[in-house]
Amino acid sequence: MKKLYTLLFLAITGFGFAQTFYSENMGTPSGTTAIAANVFQNTAPIVYSGDGDVRATAVSNGYIGASGAGNVFLTGTAGKFFRIDGLNTAAYSSANLQLKFGYLTNSTATQLLVEQSIDNGTTWTPITFTQNANTSWNLVTITGGIQSSATLSLKFTQPATAQMRIDDVSLTNFSASCTLVLGADSTLCNASTLALDTYNATIPFTGAGNATYTVETTSGTVGGDNPSSVAEGNIVIEGIAEGTNITVTVTGGTCNFSRDIFSAECKPVNALPHGDSFDYAVDTNLGSTQKWTNVNSGDNVLVVAGSLNYTGINSVGNSVSFSGSGIDPYTPFTSTTSGAIYTGFLMSVTDYSNVTNDLVETAFAVVTDDIRGFKARIFIKKNGAQFQLGCTSATAATPTIYGATLYNVGDVVYVVVGYDFTANELKLWLNPTVAGFTAATPATIVETPATAFANLGGFILRQDGATSTPTMKIDELRVATSIGGLLSVKSNAISGLKVYPNPVSNGVLYISTEANTERTVQIFDLLGKQVLNITTSNEEVNVSTLNTGLYVVKITEGGNTATRKLVIK
Repeated sequence: MKKLYTLLFLAITGFGFAQTFYSENMGTPSGTTAIAANVFQNTAPIVYSGDGDVRATAVSNGYIGASGAGNVFLTGTAGKFFRIDGLNTAAYSSANLQLKFGYLTNSTATQLLVEQSIDNGTTWTPITFTQNANTSWNLVTITGGIQSSATLSLKFTQPATAQMRIDDVSLTNFSASCTLVLGADSTLCNASTLALDTYNATIPFTGAGNATYTVETTSGTVGGDNPSSVAEGNIVIEGIAEGTNITVTVTGGTCNFSRDIFSAECKPVNALPHGDSFDYAVDTNLGSTQKWTNVNSGDNVLVVAGSLNYTGINSVGNSVSFSGSGIDPYTPFTSTTSGAIYTGFLMSVTDYSNVTNDLVETAFAVVTDDIRGFKARIFIKKNGAQFQLGCTSATAATPTIYGATLYNVGDVVYVVVGYDFTANELKLWLNPTVAGFTAATPATIVETPATAFANLGGFILRQDGATSTPTMKIDELRVATSIGGLLSVKSNAISGLKVYPNPVSNGVLYISTEANTERTVQIFDLLGKQVLNITTSNEEVNVSTLNTGLYVVKITEGGNTATRKLVIK
């Protein structure tokens, strides 16, 4: 939406703003793919070639705009290269052209060779830039010196024996005479609940007040300070729906900027007692739900159909599955500093074929403090055709004690880890009998941590390594301050819940459950206003009166409640 002054925002990588007219994120290959066979973001007249390959490992991260999927890999063989032809920069001045690319090297002593050509590769001219100072992903920005040509080619060459990766190549047009400088954006949630919330985005600026600027955003309302009338201040985009990334573009005078701003995660700290039966749609990325967040990059932990069952545990909803290396989803709960904390969950190994070595352990679940510091780690290790489980607070990689019981692939194990702040005692129970289970029940493992825990406030599912973490299922996570509370935590899930279609385009929403009894359906807009409230036994819900947009639907049946995001087209 426009205000009296105008600013146009479309995000690009980096803090500088400019009009991006070419960008390439290397696509999403399923595995190692030859450049000639890869499906790139751009098609003709852009042509990609080279003897490197495109991979979905070691994905780009750590810089604004990192696409985190496919990237071009240049092996340790000198001369491996990646080439882009068909770039047209003729409409722009060379002084105003900017080249950016994500760059990863395993040797800071070896400089990637970047070259340009305007004669289809007959003559190549080197482009200078500052080498990475570390072996992490960095965003390289080269301002000025890029040729203005209808036939520009770029080539990235690994000249020695290092391994290098390239991602997120872009060309932008900016004005060297533009005095407006836009700083790093930040986001702030207006609320943090299990429903969809809104957030504000803030972009500081300096060097303004000397032209009429236009500010526009693809979502939310432009507010804050007016760069047309003040030299420095903050542009604020207000009321953006959680989960919505925005495009902001700023124009005025000789300035023409753009930047992507990524949605804040407005997720609450889960109150105790806390439970999750993973009552989400199959194939949902666990970190995208309101109770969890992803704390790194890689393959997602996904929701799978069905529950794990254990005598005394009422399993509903679905479960989650993961294998090998990848994202670690984290769920926070109320930070606790006294008394005791107990965390319980069901687990099962469904496939051990990716783990080839016996007795190589890996932590697959962790109880953390309130800043995600690892405190109690639950370990698994292969032992022949079976596996063992253990637990430790030690910072060393190897726990001193494992449970003696050997479990088989397909077995369901009830895991409970507890910590007593007063006694500084960490306990692990494996498959306790639920009937009569108390804090006094003899534990499988008892440990006195060398350093007492100051607080506990989170739980992480961990995908440690491609050949160390087997394919596993986790279900019925519960956290409480007592064993009795742990066993009585309600999942707050509705068994067999289905909400479809989503998006709704014909004005009819269907809601079905395993019981299919009377239920209350409430629908809220993104401002929290209730727009529909009915009690019905029918599966059909008429939503034809709702405007196009995002909503939250809240379903209550048999004392249980579930919420779902809903899109009306």
